[in-house]
Amino acid sequence: MANRTVTKRELCERIAKKTGYSQVLTKEVVQQFLDEIIAELAKGNRMEFRNFGVFDTRLQKPRKARNPRTDDVVQVPAKAVVSFKVGKKMQEDAQAALPILKEDEA
Repeated sequence: MANRTVTKRELCERIAKKTGYSQVLTKEVVQQFLDEIIAELAKGNRMEFRNFGVFDTRLQKPRKARNPRTDDVVQVPAKAVVSFKVGKKMQEDAQAALPILKEDEA
């Protein structure tokens, strides 16, 4: 089953068509929405969208990694990472949309 990438532009076109708003206005609203999510996460805030999911930031501890070419050990510093936990409705809808693998294929 081949997956397809949906771009922000395509998403804005769909929303504009469904709402009757111009694509330019729709793109501005979608971009502002995304910018607000980024700004809140940058402040360390948690973003919760019911039935969709939760965006959160967490601190990843410093760790040792290995350069596969040279086999040298490299120190990777601590960093903030964004995590996403899927909401119940999204999980259910995604599960229903995907074909279930047979046990012998897994």
